[in-house]
Amino acid sequence: MRPNGDCCEAELAPGEEGAVIGSFERASCTDSAEAECGGACPTCGGALMGRPTRAPPLLARVPAAAERKRRHGGYHATH
Repeated sequence: MRPNGDCCEAELAPGEEGAVIGSFERASCTDSAEAECGGACPTCGGALMGRPTRAPPLLARVPAAAERKRRHGGYHATH
């Protein structure tokens, strides 16, 4: 789980709701997904779903990624 969205610098905390993900596992905050993609996956045009959260006991054993990554060109960088 990445700590930020693919197209924005929004914090995507692994134990909190507020992130969406598509079938190609590109995550984003809900605001950016709606503003940049109209709520559809930019890669396949399919549905964006709420990204699952990771339970606190598992976060302690298997922490989320710490390295921040960003796709240059935003969410539509693969088109």
